[in-house]
Amino acid sequence: MDTGTKGETGRPEWVGLPEGLRGVRRLLLVIWMAVLTVATGVSLGLAFGPGWAALAAFWPAVLVWGWVLIGRNWRSWRYAERADDLLISRGVLWREETVVPYGRMQLVEVTSGPLERRFGLASVQLHTAAAATDAKIPGLAPAEAERLRDRLTALGEARSAGL
Repeated sequence: MDTGTKGETGRPEWVGLPEGLRGVRRLLLVIWMAVLTVATGVSLGLAFGPGWAALAAFWPAVLVWGWVLIGRNWRSWRYAERADDLLISRGVLWREETVVPYGRMQLVEVTSGPLERRFGLASVQLHTAAAATDAKIPGLAPAEAERLRDRLTALGEARSAGL
């Protein structure tokens, strides 16, 4: 799929993030809520009695709420490669769209922390002359992140050279 072109309607072709990012974020949520549930239940139970330990049920409620929010946030992330710039869109309540002109890009990094590597994910970080326009696309497959880095670097060099 050539994402550098526009569709028949003249709109950019948006690409969503892989499901792996959503899975990693949900896994972290489950781990943290389990730890907090046990810690809260044990500490309140030992300090004030078993009745107070029931307050630990707050964390599973947060888990359900967070599960839904992570899904909505994951669906809101998308990017589109256009002829002169890269668009990055994200946000559910507060929608944010970043436009990064290829000619303004100074550095394109691909990063992958230990957890990202474990789940086969990588992030692309874009640095421009203006710090306010730095942008990041998280949770990409490593091959896609490298392809995007190479493409953006080539386009950035061509645009900054005036070609």
